[in-house]
Amino acid sequence: MTKSGGATRTDGIHQALRADILAGRLAPGGRLKFPDLADRYKVSVGATREALTRLVAEGLVVARPRQGYLVRPLSHQDLAELTQARAEIEALVLGLSVREGDTRWEADAVAAHHVLERTPYRDPADSGRLSEEWSQAHAAFHHALLTGCGNQRLLDTARSLRQEAELYRQWSVTLGNEPGRDVAAEHRALLDAVLARDADHAQKLLRDHIAHTARLLISGAPDQPDRAE
Repeated sequence: MTKSGGATRTDGIHQALRADILAGRLAPGGRLKFPDLADRYKVSVGATREALTRLVAEGLVVARPRQGYLVRPLSHQDLAELTQARAEIEALVLGLSVREGDTRWEADAVAAHHVLERTPYRDPADSGRLSEEWSQAHAAFHHALLTGCGNQRLLDTARSLRQEAELYRQWSVTLGNEPGRDVAAEHRALLDAVLARDADHAQKLLRDHIAHTARLLISGAPDQPDRAE
């Protein structure tokens, strides 16, 4: 019973910390101290430590000598490397997904796109930020496109890289401000290529989508070197 209760508490703080990081409530580069977090989320230091270890594995938190745990810092170099990795791995997974996905996978992708199209893009309380609901719908849509892939290791890697990129999306005020860019049209074209089972075209669209977004993020990303002090 104790083990089950401990696992539940760890899962709870893991989800709460992850949501607060992705929503920008915990700033990139900010220190994550056990006592503060245990008090904030009303859990034990042990559960906090386990949750942070999981977030390190997901790439949202880093552990540094003498500094402890920090929300992953942002930098232009890190974003460039992350973009290259995502473009290669997500495109590979998408190609496999298009070739292997079944009818249920198609239906899930259409449903996720339906939700994304009808979710407000901007946070009504802060027009300079994406809405948390749109960010969740956006992540769900891209994840739905990839889940036709039967290789769970590749799928997990692609999902982890996308989670890291979400930090940049949340902290960029430039995303969506580019004149003439139609993000919704990019998502519709991507869905159309997937449903047409055109793997090559879908992969090209996804690479372009990732690279285009990254260029906007780089223009607004804080230049925080991702290295040990």
